[in-house]
Parts: sequence; C-alpha cells; structure tokens
Amino acid sequence: MLQRQFRGMSPMWREMEQLRREMDRLWGELAAPFEAPALRGYPAMNVWMNENGAVVTTELPGVLSDNLDINVADNTLTVSGSRKPEELEEGATYHRRERAYGTFTRSFQLPFKVDPQKVEASLNNGILTITLPRAEEDKPKKIAVRVS
Repeated sequence: MLQRQFRGMSPMWREMEQLRREMDRLWGELAAPFEAPALRGYPAMNVWMNENGAVVTTELPGVLSDNLDINVADNTLTVSGSRKPEELEEGATYHRRERAYGTFTRSFQLPFKVDPQKVEASLNNGILTITLPRAEEDKPKKIAVRVS
C-alpha cells in the first residue's frame, strides 16, 4: 500500500530503497562476527592488499598440502581441499565431536588481475599463506605532469 503511494515519486522511492539496502548490508556486516563459522564459509580467510597485490591467510588445521588445490584465473582465487576424520583407537567412541571433516571450496574475486606465474603458497603449522602478485598490466600507472 505504502509502496503504491510512493511509486509516483520514483526518485524518492529509489532513495528510500537504496537506504534500506545499505542498512541491510550494514547490519549483516555487524552480525557476521557472531554468526556460526559454517554460515560465513569454511575456511575463514583474511586478505591484505596493497598496490602490488594481495596476501591471503587461512587456518587449515589437519589439512595436508597434498589435499589442497589452489587455482587462480584472472581475478578469482579458488581454494579447495579435504580433511580426513580422525581415526579412533579400537573400542573408543566419541563423547563429543565438533571438528568438521570432508571437502571444502572457497572462491572469491579480487579487485585486480593476478599474475598466475608468480603466485606462491605455503602451509606452515596449519596456516595457509597465498601471495597473489598483481598483474603488471593491471597495476596503477603514475603519470608525470609536465610544466610548460
């Protein structure tokens, strides 16, 4: 009903709709740290960026490097892999089981193209670190100003 009244005033309605979307986005970002990790995606990733590229880190306890697959295409990074369940001693049963196992895939886009020939990845103490250098043709170019 209210929407029909505002349709004649489309610029105002569009601004109200944009405000609603921004508020939804803001509340979603504020709630994200309190959501269950499974709702945000596994594995959780941190990304640091500068003009030369990006560094991605993620915690992968119990994942072997042989069970990881890292792919980069243009500006999209995909990390997938698997973690096997712990083997119990004969006769033992779980009292509590919270650590997940199985396969996972995370994919996201960076705001620049990556040079796939220079990507490096290392797994140390359960922390995966991926260095993603920005492609030369995508780096910002500084323009010199001539004085006449």
